Amino acid sequence: MTKLPVAAGLALALVAGSALAADLPSHKAPPAYIPPPPTFTWTGLYGGVNIGYSFNAGGAGWGYFADPLLLSGATWTANPSAQGVIGGGQIGYNYQYSPWLVIGAEADIQAADINSQQNNWMPSNWFGGLAALNTNKYVDWFGTVRGRLGLVMPSYPNLMVYGTAGFAYGYVSNTVSVANYPFAAFPVPFAQTGQTTSGNTNTGWTAGGGVEWTPMAFPAWSLKVEYLYTDLGVTNQSFFSVFTNTATNFTAANQSPTRFHTVRAGLNWHFNPFASAPVLAKY
Repeated sequence: MTKLPVAAGLALALVAGSALAADLPSHKAPPAYIPPPPTFTWTGLYGGVNIGYSFNAGGAGWGYFADPLLLSGATWTANPSAQGVIGGGQIGYNYQYSPWLVIGAEADIQAADINSQQNNWMPSNWFGGLAALNTNKYVDWFGTVRGRLGLVMPSYPNLMVYGTAGFAYGYVSNTVSVANYPFAAFPVPFAQTGQTTSGNTNTGWTAGGGVEWTPMAFPAWSLKVEYLYTDLGVTNQSFFSVFTNTATNFTAANQSPTRFHTVRAGLNWHFNPFASAPVLAKY
């Protein structure tokens, strides 16, 4: 009979303990740390490819025959319309100075098929004749090294409008052939002819601007559309024109500017090897 009261007491003690435990405050584990999404920035290195089209930006060339014996000759002007497809690659670095300002530098190199051919006939003051002029210009490749200054609207951090300017260089080839034909009646037909070819790496300057956009779903990539005006200076050529019957040499000269517009589209891949690794909270 003594076991029953003892068992009943133990049961009451267990029930009371459970009730007291239910009244104690509970403690939950802290939620897992979820880092905020990274803030978009243009800062970092990038490299990419581009393709576009270049076309003549004007600037007439000129030339002349100088005939010291007859005190006459021929002068001409020429404005060949050089144009062609270009394509190449670029590499650069951006630094986002503030939410709305990006500064940077970029270098690019382009393979080019910019060329022109022009044939002109013009009156000559050499016995009332005609002068024939043939000009050929080729830009085989060119490159630039430029600074960039970009503006960003904080509400559209992945869209940048920028201006750019800097140094330009490229290989320019010019060939000029001329012939001066008199109309006067001479016993034997004759003419004054000459030709010169020049190929050099010219230097100059370039300036322009563009728009670059990064899709937020692919923040390591960007697309750009860009315009550049490029001036590679003036090519001066001096040569001899030959008086065909007497093989007498007379001085001739030609001057040809190389200026062109370029419109191109590009794709860039952005990376920043100098960025610090993300810090993860520990508990």
